[in-house]
Parts: sequence; structure tokens; C-alpha cells
Amino acid sequence: MKTVVTTAYRPTSFTLEWAARVSADLGILQVERNKRSIERMHADEEAHLLVCLKERLEFYPWGKNEPFFFHPNSAAFRTKRPIEQDPLIDISGLEAGDSFLDCTLGLASDAIVVSQWVGEKGQVYGCESRPVLAYVVGQGLQQYKGMSHLTEAMQRIQVVSSNAVSFLQQMESDSIDVVYMDPMFTEEISEAANFTPLRGPADQGQLTELWVKEAKRVARKKIVLKAHFRSQDFERFGFIRRVRPNTKFHFGVISC
Repeated sequence: MKTVVTTAYRPTSFTLEWAARVSADLGILQVERNKRSIERMHADEEAHLLVCLKERLEFYPWGKNEPFFFHPNSAAFRTKRPIEQDPLIDISGLEAGDSFLDCTLGLASDAIVVSQWVGEKGQVYGCESRPVLAYVVGQGLQQYKGMSHLTEAMQRIQVVSSNAVSFLQQMESDSIDVVYMDPMFTEEISEAANFTPLRGPADQGQLTELWVKEAKRVARKKIVLKAHFRSQDFERFGFIRRVRPNTKFHFGVISC
């Protein structure tokens, strides 16, 4: 289904100009809001909606009234704690200046934490297979001003609009220190409300032999998997499971 871009309920010169830029960047149609509700616009345009507000860009998948938009999510509180104790930082063994590929970017919470840790000399990439979602997150990372201590870390993240396996296949061997994968859970976790609007549009592909094979070729230090504690992917693909008591997800590691 196509996607169109529009403005807030009452457009301003700023939101109209922003919508025009989004239209040009993504090659999608810009349509007038005409004070229509989201539900009415879905019916009229038969399309997903990108809505340019004063402070952020929102994505409304067709038939849903809850928007997807960028915000730091769990990175906000994770980076206020001793960051070296963060489970992902600890399990991955990342050091300042390292490179990191997040194969499943989502809201970029993990990528933000890593970017803060590896610093300005590090490199952080994040894959999102849906161009519109990659665009929303990429714009948010560059524009979000709500947490000043994370601004530079967010702006350093390079969002890649690509399927993770395709991107890995384009990379040179031994070119990334840590490759990380967090496929959408096969068993829904009720707390993951941020992803409710994406149940349809997001790429819900699960781990495959090819994905792991390419990750092994590209990673210099480690491949890290985050999955539901009931997942058999750890054992199926050769990850050493790191059990986290009283949590709904575990980490797994393959050392390269």
C-alpha cells in the first residue's frame, strides 16, 4: 500500500514546508489535510499516512489510529545509569571507538546506548527494511532535542534503509566489531506497547541460517542475539545463552 504525507490538522508554513521536503526525500505524494481526521484520511487516500507536526514526524499505518514516532524510549533511563553495567554493553564487550551494527533498529534504543558508549570515534549503524520507518527514525535521531546528553550520540547513528541480510552481504568480511540482532519476538511481550502500531508494517522476519552466516563473516569480535526466554534460536544457531533471571528476554553470544 502507498504512503502519502500531510500536515497537522491546522497546517502552518513550517509544517507545509516540512511535508514538501518529506515528499521530495521519499518520492511520495503530498496531500492537503483539509481538517480531516486520520480515520477519514485513511479512507479517502487508501494509504498509510506520514504526518508532519510542529515537533515531530508521525507515521499512521493504514487502519490504525495510534502513531509510530521517534523517541529515545528505554535509552533515556539506561544512559542515566552506569552505562558499563548495561546488559547489552556488558554482554557485547564493546569498547570506546568500536563499530556496531544493529540489524533490527526499531526505535534505536540499543543503538543510542551503544553510540553513547563507543563515543565519537566509534561507528554505529542501524538497519530498517521499511524505507518510511527508516526515514522517521533517521529524522528523529537528527532532530530530537528532549535529552541534551544524548543529542550527539543520536546524531552519530547511521540509519540504513535495508534488510539486514542484504546489508550484511554488501559489507566486507571482518569489518564490524559487534553485530547485534533483536528480531521481533515470536511471543508477544505486553510491555512492548511502542511497537503496537507496527504489527503490520514492520518487518517481522525471524532469524535464518543465512542471516547468522553473514553476521559471522562480517563480525570481528562478537554476534549478539536478544530473544524471548522461550526462544530456541540460541541453541538452533549456536549462540551461548546468557540467562537473565526474572526477565522476559535473554542474550546469546557467538564469539568470532
